[in-house]
Amino acid sequence: QVQLVESGGGLVQAGGSLRLSCVAPGRTFRSYAMGWFRQAPGKEREFVALISWSGGNTYYADFVKGRFTVSRDNAKNTVYLQMNSLKPEDTAVYYCAARTTTGLPTAAELYDLWGRGTQVTVSS
Repeated sequence: QVQLVESGGGLVQAGGSLRLSCVAPGRTFRSYAMGWFRQAPGKEREFVALISWSGGNTYYADFVKGRFTVSRDNAKNTVYLQMNSLKPEDTAVYYCAARTTTGLPTAAELYDLWGRGTQVTVSS
């Protein structure tokens, strides 16, 4: 049915910042934990970050700790990924995903809804 919609991607110089947004179904938004994944050309999809249903808990992949911050605004049905100190290796299509289940945050198969992705390109 209704899918997630990401935005905010683009081209940025190394060391720069981008803020991604993801709009989710309104009525059921607070029933979902929200995650971010990314996929670079020729590579498998990898977990980036997760924020809990209430927004009180977050979980990050090691390679983004200290650089990326995930947050959500339930009144706007939106989750954000603030990306700072970007590196060329961060170049990928970034996907927003939603899940109603509990379990391993990095397990992509546990996510129920996905967006179509937004391209992030970091130049050196």
